[in-house]
Amino acid sequence: MSNKNSYSAIPTDPERSNISIPSSKSRRRLYITMGAVVVSVAAAVVIGTTVFLGRKIEDVPQRNVIMMISDGFGPASETFARQYRQYTEGLGPKVILPLDEIHVGHSRTQSSSSLVTDSAAGATAFSCAMKSYNGAIGVDPEEVPCGTVLESAKIHKNMLTGLVATSRITHATPGAFSAHVAWRDWENAIAEQQIGHNPLGRTVDLMFGGGKCEFLSSQAVGTCRNDSRDLLQEAKEQFGWEVKLTKEEFDEIEPENTQLPVMALFAPGHMSYEIDRDSSKQPALHEMASKALSILKAKSQKENKGFFLMIEGSRIDMAAHTNDPATHVHEILEYQRTVELVKKFVDENPTTVLISTSDHETGGLTAGRQIGDNYPEYLWYPEVIQKVVNSSEALSEAWSVAVENNSTSTKYLKEVLIESGLGIKDIKKEELQKVYDWNNSNKTVEELAYVFGDMVSRRALIGWSTHGHTAVDVNLYAKGPGTESLRGSHENTDIGDFITDYLGLNLQDITIKLKESQLINAQQQFDKRPTDKNPAVYHG
Repeated sequence: MSNKNSYSAIPTDPERSNISIPSSKSRRRLYITMGAVVVSVAAAVVIGTTVFLGRKIEDVPQRNVIMMISDGFGPASETFARQYRQYTEGLGPKVILPLDEIHVGHSRTQSSSSLVTDSAAGATAFSCAMKSYNGAIGVDPEEVPCGTVLESAKIHKNMLTGLVATSRITHATPGAFSAHVAWRDWENAIAEQQIGHNPLGRTVDLMFGGGKCEFLSSQAVGTCRNDSRDLLQEAKEQFGWEVKLTKEEFDEIEPENTQLPVMALFAPGHMSYEIDRDSSKQPALHEMASKALSILKAKSQKENKGFFLMIEGSRIDMAAHTNDPATHVHEILEYQRTVELVKKFVDENPTTVLISTSDHETGGLTAGRQIGDNYPEYLWYPEVIQKVVNSSEALSEAWSVAVENNSTSTKYLKEVLIESGLGIKDIKKEELQKVYDWNNSNKTVEELAYVFGDMVSRRALIGWSTHGHTAVDVNLYAKGPGTESLRGSHENTDIGDFITDYLGLNLQDITIKLKESQLINAQQQFDKRPTDKNPAVYHG
């Protein structure tokens, strides 16, 4: 039973339609008072039949769901990555990507507050099977917590659960499956709920990704918490978490002998882009997914239970926000590698379902672009993308450091950053000037990254319409029993409904339990979430 509601129109309430980000000082957390409700974990219940969007399918033991989310990945990005791979590997046009083989339809993405969604509302649609406003993390349009598929899988079915992401593990997408806050930026509170400070108790068994700073005391180096709580220590002492903070510790994990819950956090913030990643310090997405699947499979076989695992290619979106085509394509190809291994897992474990889709499209990417007034040729240049060896983010950060250290030079900018980093030899004076103009501006390092990304995009004839999101439908991919019901055009909430039905979950019951817990009156004790008319500016 899902949290089904009717949202027939986009509300015009200006307090919901346009939201700006609060400062760190004015963040208000929607806390769920801990210890108010003690919820017992129920044993798995055998269901005779399961309904898939109106179709009955016989139940089977140890059902698994692997929900993959390619943040910010639109249909044009699939074409872009496929053609790039065909070109760089000398393949013919009939060679397709792993996702192409399981393409079943598309997902419609609007939120309850806007025709253009953000990742928080998008992920809440998947997790709660419910439309909510942009910025909502596991709450409905009235800011009331909604039960998620991950929580019901744990509470009602005693299943194993996991989150894998290349963003902060407290970011919008993983957060929406594992926490309930009224505003996506309250990641301190999301971290608290993820480790187990939740009226439902601990519902997550495994977390791999970035975001260590959200768990460190405000007195620690590299923290981004606003209080002195050491959540890593609390996780170990109060909830029994095994905590890994290095690639070496991650590599030493033996799936057969791993004790749950386990978390591995590899970066203070987001993990590195694939194009920049140091393999000795951070695993790739496919490595994290592979280890997570091995752990969950070994544990599920020992305990005779299924699992729910969410895997997010988080930074596909962030590269598109920067309009950085080379970084974008490398993030996509790493996601495709991950899809390939998950597809193999489904083949070897036939009661497993794989669903892959995006929360939204980012950037308005086009493979083909008109530069100037002259009618364009019908082409784009993958070879330009192939020469890039660093993300625009890494290059802009390097230049920013040089500016701070008063060590900038045209030689460094031209030869090291642009020629070596971007593979561009025909740099123009006006392009160099744009970088120098940034030095004395009030623009962010991210805005400098736009300049480097544009140098590549123009030469490759890759177009972008925005640094934000768009409303286009996104592709829907699926493999496994019952997924034929996902063919065609679906609202993003249908995906949450499908998971609910396949696993025999009861989201409404979880919602009731959350409502019955004692909630702190946020309006009285904390500032309200932002509701002014300025546009929201954030990634995902």
